[in-house]
Amino acid sequence: MKSSRRFFLISILLGVAVVFLGWFAFTRLRPYKFHGSLVPSAGTAPDFTLQGVNGPVSLGDFRGKIVLLYFGYTFCPDVCPTTMTDLAKAMQLLGKQADHYQVIMITVDPERDTPEKTDAYVKHFDPNFIGLSGTPEEIAQVATLYGIFYEREEGSAATGYLINHTASTTVLDKDGRLKLIFPFGTAPEDIASDLQHLR
Repeated sequence: MKSSRRFFLISILLGVAVVFLGWFAFTRLRPYKFHGSLVPSAGTAPDFTLQGVNGPVSLGDFRGKIVLLYFGYTFCPDVCPTTMTDLAKAMQLLGKQADHYQVIMITVDPERDTPEKTDAYVKHFDPNFIGLSGTPEEIAQVATLYGIFYEREEGSAATGYLINHTASTTVLDKDGRLKLIFPFGTAPEDIASDLQHLR
């Protein structure tokens, strides 16, 4: 009687162990599902040089870091400050690991956004963010390389003109390859999680 009871208990324990190991393997070994849109790698992303607050800055300067590239402008009433806030929160969630990432905002309003103004704007959200500007021709060329759309539209008498623009964030890996695109509104927690899995 005791032996059959012991066998029954052992069977239950083994069953529980098998279920637990199966669950562990499923959750730990299954492929990670990114929240951003994965981009099939087609080689190194186009390099460019624009003006930073301390002079020319090239994308290639950040090789070895994961770069988050965003096109926006300082007078943007809603989308840009929301995106910058979300990216800043993602960096906070990454903690010390944030040193492995670089957020860069390129203005799509070079007529109003000098390098100094653009850089001061992004540093309001995170002191490690970098803002870049350039001539209208330089900005248009870089935007075209990365598939960014923007156009000027008339605003109110108080605001002057506004700019409609692509609101996504482009992510490049340490080797400068295009890897992910975060659509506008991606949660900071999801951004941080995806970035950790790119390392």
